[in-house]
Amino acid sequence: MKKELSESIERYAEGSKEESVRLLESLGRIPAPSHHEEQRATFCRSWLISQGAEHVYIDGAKNVVCEIGCDKYEEVVVFMAHMDIVFPDMDSLPMRREGNRLCAPGIGDDTANLVNLLIAAKYLLKEDMHFGAGFVIVANSCEEGLGNLEGSKTICRKYGAKIRAFYSFDGYLPQCCSSAVGSYRFKVTARTKGGHSYLDFGRENAIRVLCSLTEALYEIEPPQEERTTYNVGYIQGGTTVNTIAQEAHMLYEFRSTSQECLKKIEQVFYETVDRFRNEKVQINVDILGIRPGNGQIHQEKLREFTKRSAEIVQRYYEKEMDFKAYSTDSNIPLSLGILANTIGTVTGGGAHTREEWVDLESLNTGVKIILDLMFQYTKDKDGEEND
Repeated sequence: MKKELSESIERYAEGSKEESVRLLESLGRIPAPSHHEEQRATFCRSWLISQGAEHVYIDGAKNVVCEIGCDKYEEVVVFMAHMDIVFPDMDSLPMRREGNRLCAPGIGDDTANLVNLLIAAKYLLKEDMHFGAGFVIVANSCEEGLGNLEGSKTICRKYGAKIRAFYSFDGYLPQCCSSAVGSYRFKVTARTKGGHSYLDFGRENAIRVLCSLTEALYEIEPPQEERTTYNVGYIQGGTTVNTIAQEAHMLYEFRSTSQECLKKIEQVFYETVDRFRNEKVQINVDILGIRPGNGQIHQEKLREFTKRSAEIVQRYYEKEMDFKAYSTDSNIPLSLGILANTIGTVTGGGAHTREEWVDLESLNTGVKIILDLMFQYTKDKDGEEND
């Protein structure tokens, strides 16, 4: 990176420390369960407008989308961090500060990463920048759980082949993910005539049907091309101890980084379920969520793209990188053949617990990382891309 740009990043990040903490304290109190991000979306849109954003809106998926220069370029680069958290609270979230630690549900996953993205976006809005592509800054919805990545899907549907590169900011330093763990999730419901445990003994029992089905599902040999797993994680049903269960249901999922493997095990899953259907047993399968795995993508280009991201992260954070596969917003572009990374920009711990915390000093590091990644797609006064 050119010296003047490096110095500019350092000055800006240093000068933004207090604002970053204030923004995190404000945003971190706002509830945002998946599908119910309205309050955070309104806050983020208003904040971006207050920083000078002219093209910012909330789309049908409740994403907050800020476009910079998109009307001038055929290609766009997406920079995204999700608003939703795993907790169902609809009242103000509890928060406490312990020295340099800020503790709150969802504060690291993904509120702190979102704050770093917003602070970096402010730089773009305030400075006279020369861009090499349109920038799409997104505070997105529905990354967690049964949000099923709807926010990311909506962005990829809108911009499609125009997306030159995609960055999701999520998780902790030094995560740099370029491989998507896909998952297919189902609710399987068995229904029978049921009856009295003594008088109607011998009739089909919905609980027994699901138990037998579970055993059969665990006999499936998963595809071997890529690591593929499955799990029955929840089962419920019946009425009382002396009732032959009329209805029971279970939650089942399978996972893989390979979209091809996911499709293979999906076919075997449906074939297995079909074997348990008959005139006395009704079985319904409801799809709860689909997160695609890796699609057809140019592997050498993806390796170089990820290597470049890691080099930028390690300019500011020297520990060994974490390149493991994860299930993140990048699943969608990776499934479509679009170069994508999910990068952590803060340090902390306790993700998905109410005791989650972030190190406030790491906000400064994260802003630098995001700005450095962004500067790859800007140009100097002579029209050459910064690098």
